[in-house]
Amino acid sequence: MRDAMARFGTGITVLTTGGENPHGMTANAFSSVSLEPPMVLCCVARTAEMHEAIVSSRCFAVNVLGGRQERLARHFADRRRPRGPAQFEGIDRWPGKHTGAPLFADSLARLECRLVEVHDGGDHSIFLGEVLEADWSSETEALLFLGGGFHRLGWGGR
Repeated sequence: MRDAMARFGTGITVLTTGGENPHGMTANAFSSVSLEPPMVLCCVARTAEMHEAIVSSRCFAVNVLGGRQERLARHFADRRRPRGPAQFEGIDRWPGKHTGAPLFADSLARLECRLVEVHDGGDHSIFLGEVLEADWSSETEALLFLGGGFHRLGWGGR
């Protein structure tokens, strides 16, 4: 399954939660679900620290990474990184006004979400979130994951 899915290119996000013990996690299992009401989903392993962080906070943010943010993708995928607020040190960010979750300055897009539903997805949970607020940058290069590696893709913008 892992080898088959490596052939499917995806965008890269960092999911974040706020509060006294904020957490971040690189994720590519993310998708838009609905425009009205605005909803997205993300899939998180039941064993991941992010799973409990989303369940307990009932909200999360999605930072869609741009082509120059590979360092962030690698950092939040590294299980050896610091925990709590220390994992965000040195990152240009601000707390979301709805969730308190860290939003990254140079991301292509940032979405603050309220957890609406949790569905069973085998060894993962599927978190359905209502988008409370979304904003985006004028950056025109995306960070993608394909074939087990990161790639940059430019586009004309909108």
